[in-house]
Amino acid sequence: MHKILRMAKKVLKNESKELALTIIEAIEEKQGENIVVMDFTKMSNVVAKYFVVCHAQTPPQMEAITDFVVESTIKKLKSKPWKTEGFENKEWMLLDYVDVVVHVFRKENREFFNLDGLWADAIVNVSDL
Repeated sequence: MHKILRMAKKVLKNESKELALTIIEAIEEKQGENIVVMDFTKMSNVVAKYFVVCHAQTPPQMEAITDFVVESTIKKLKSKPWKTEGFENKEWMLLDYVDVVVHVFRKENREFFNLDGLWADAIVNVSDL
């Protein structure tokens, strides 16, 4: 029983990584800036396994990024966000895939809310995923 559980956890962790990498590729395609990945897999009591954070210069660019992330995850992985937030005011847009949460900020809002500083101990290089 324990062996099956360990295998299941490994598969799920790999699916989360694949989702995060697909999201990063989509953000890069739409010129999202300063992409940061926060890995929470070694922490307890967190809301997700990964945060992917970036910013854009304008609301239309933010919308292009989030639209393309959703399109890419559906096309490649058959995965849609469970919940979305911030699409009305386009200051901080969020795509919640449960294990992976995408934060797309306007630059000044990213600096103000400072998720990068709040979770600095979780930031990893994309190549480390």
